[in-house]
Formats: sequence, structure tokens, C-alpha cells
Amino acid sequence: MAIQQSSSAPSAPASSRPYRRARTGYGKRSAPGQRPSAPTDFALLPTRERYVAGYVDHLPDGAAMDIKSLAKDLPLYGQMAIGTALRALAVAGHLRHVRCRVESLGQSRWVTLTFWSRTARDNEWWALQLAGGADVGEPEPEAAKGEPVAPVMPQQRVPEASEAVPAGPSPAYLALARLGRVEPRLALSAADCAALESLAATWFARGVDADYLTRALTSGLPEQVGSPVGLVRRRLADKAPARLPDAAPAPDAPVRALLVECADCGRPGPPGALPDGLCRPCRQSPPAGPVEPVEPDGPAAERDIEAHMRLLREKLRMP
Repeated sequence: MAIQQSSSAPSAPASSRPYRRARTGYGKRSAPGQRPSAPTDFALLPTRERYVAGYVDHLPDGAAMDIKSLAKDLPLYGQMAIGTALRALAVAGHLRHVRCRVESLGQSRWVTLTFWSRTARDNEWWALQLAGGADVGEPEPEAAKGEPVAPVMPQQRVPEASEAVPAGPSPAYLALARLGRVEPRLALSAADCAALESLAATWFARGVDADYLTRALTSGLPEQVGSPVGLVRRRLADKAPARLPDAAPAPDAPVRALLVECADCGRPGPPGALPDGLCRPCRQSPPAGPVEPVEPDGPAAERDIEAHMRLLREKLRMP
């Protein structure tokens, strides 16, 4: 009778379990251009890193990815083991810790988030992706399961050009037509308003509004006005406002700089200065872990047996 051997690698927790939501601006961000999820995504990683990567990959954007939160969600490993696993995943090209300045409600603050890529990327890809400023906006909350979807409202039919509704009177025409209500001595007929509309439109083209035009035409009037249309035409021509120079184009908004944090010590730096997500001192120092035992001198068979026994004892001591 054949006995089915179960895999020794622990399976990642189900993705449907509740996840810890990071504070606003923090948490996971998915990198663009990832391949679809597959069972063999992290097959080349060690057991612990494969377990952590499988859990992180199923987290939605905005979920907490700090060491303490992951250690609470993954009870098989403590905080030190989770930190070492995240360091290894950064070296493998799956994540980068990023520090970014966020401005909201007139306040500026620094937030730390983690860009995650299911597809392992090299240092050049990460440097190019983060140097130009990645999207660090707050992710849209996912729709809860079971919630009713808002009905789609049908769009109104847009009238074609042949049946377009004629446009209403222009602001210049309306300002001239209201002159008689503000100042009875300047009451204009419809024909007068149409004749003076082009002159009044010049005022609006130079940046004034209807109130400014009305004050300029009605101030300092004589006691009796024999020809309202003649007086208004003269004032529209003589009191035309000066043309203001075009506003200088606004300078381009500065690109929001991102600082990559070292996956080991948290020291920030530009993307190109932290290859593998590690600063220079952390790259030169080996990761914390069990020291490899020195094999004793002796026959090859004895060395193989002793090495096998040491491997068994280390597996028994693993949490």
C-alpha cells in the first residue's frame, strides 16, 4: 500500500483571513508588471522565505507589512526570523522598503511603505522604478464581499450636431441688458445690446466680470442722458481695461523623491545607492544566523554521518 508523503514546507495561511490594515499612507504597495500568480512563484526560495512570501503575496495593498504585524499573523516564526526573511526577500528582488514624503491637509509627513513584486527584479529595475517616483497614493479600499453593487446609470443621449440646442445669450449681452435695471438712464433695447455686444465682449476677454463692467459704465453719469446707446458705446471704447500679460507658466511640480530604506538596519538612501535593498555596511556583514559547524578531520563516511546527525539536530531545534 503506497503512503502519500506530505511536504515538509508549511503552507501559508489562507488569504481569506482578516488582515491587519496599516495606517494611512503606510503598508504594502504592489509593483507594476507582475506575472499572474502561480503555485511555483517562490519555489526556489528556502522554506521560511517561501512561507513568508506566499503570505505577503496574497495581502491586498495597504495591508500592514512591518515585522511585528507579520510575526503576529505568522505564529511559526518570531520577529527576528521574520526580519531575516524580509531581508532575504529584498536581496532576492521581491521587495523594497521606501520612505516618502506625503502632503495632505496642509501638513507634510514621512511614511514608510513596502513595494512588493511577485516577480523577482534586479537592482536596475528597482532603481529605475523608484528613481522617477512611484505611485504612493492611498490605495482604494476593496469592496467587501456581499455588498450590493451600485446600479449603473444609463447615460443620456448626446444630441447630434444637427439637433444641437442653440446657445443662450453671451455674458456680454446679459451685462448690457441688465444695465437698465441698475441704472434707468442706460436702458438699452435688444437691438442696442446686439450692436454693442462685441465691444463688451472685449472687456470679458481681458479678464473683467459683469460687476466690473456695470460699475465702469454707470459711474459718473450726467443728470440727463439723451442717447443711452451712444454713451455706452463711447464708454466701452474709452474705458476698455488694459490687457494684462499672459501669466507665466507655473514651474513643473518637483518629482516626489523616494528614499529606499535598508531592509536590515532601516538606513535611508537613494534607490541606486542600496543594491539588493541593503546599505553598504549591511551588504558587507553576513546575515545573522546559525554558524556553520566546521567538519572534523576523518574518513569521508564518518564526516557524512556526523554532518547528517547535525542536520537532524538543527531541524529538531527549529521552531
